[in-house]
Amino acid sequence: MAPPRHVAIIMDGNGRWARARGLPRVMGHRRGTDAARAAVRSAAELGIEYLTLYSFSSENWRRPLEEVSELMALLRRYLQSEVADLHANNVRLRVIGDRQRLPNDIVGLIENSEALTRDNRGIQVIMALSYGSRGEITEAVRAIAESVRAGRLRADDITEALVESQLATAGIPDPDLVIRTSGEKRLSNFLLWQAAYAELVFLDTLWPDFTKRDLEDAIREFYRRHRRYGASVG
Repeated sequence: MAPPRHVAIIMDGNGRWARARGLPRVMGHRRGTDAARAAVRSAAELGIEYLTLYSFSSENWRRPLEEVSELMALLRRYLQSEVADLHANNVRLRVIGDRQRLPNDIVGLIENSEALTRDNRGIQVIMALSYGSRGEITEAVRAIAESVRAGRLRADDITEALVESQLATAGIPDPDLVIRTSGEKRLSNFLLWQAAYAELVFLDTLWPDFTKRDLEDAIREFYRRHRRYGASVG
């Protein structure tokens, strides 16, 4: 059976993983980076075409400055050390989110990584960085409103397809499956528009402990569901 085309993951539980072991939170984030690297490899092996990872939310900027700085350092190291390997394995890397809040050097690394991997035809990995779905939708509405104000659009021209074309994920199919680790059961401002008909699977596994088997279990649960897309049961 073919895997879902697009899987999105809310990578939750780094802090609790570290706390349970008497370690600083940063150690949980470091292990979480290892789990993300393994998840990309596992998704590619399973034939998934798109993998979106909720790496850093717009709300995460409210965390203590020391923790944010460490997260940015981990991101910087990931972009510096992993992109060549992703490219060698035909992975395309894309980043969605508010880049204006990210350090300039990280923005430069993102742009270089996207340019390097743009023509790759393997799995597409979408990193959601400084990302919040409400902000994304607000920006899309603002852009459409400006087009109406300027006379380029009429209100009657506004359709779901037009809104989708203004989202950060334009050109990327909606996720079929959204996985959240750590036992929490909410979307936390992640892909609210795009996940309208996604199947949601919540795992008790903390993100640093996430393995290929967890991904396979979530996919099996996905196929136990009967997706009706709002239609009544036959």
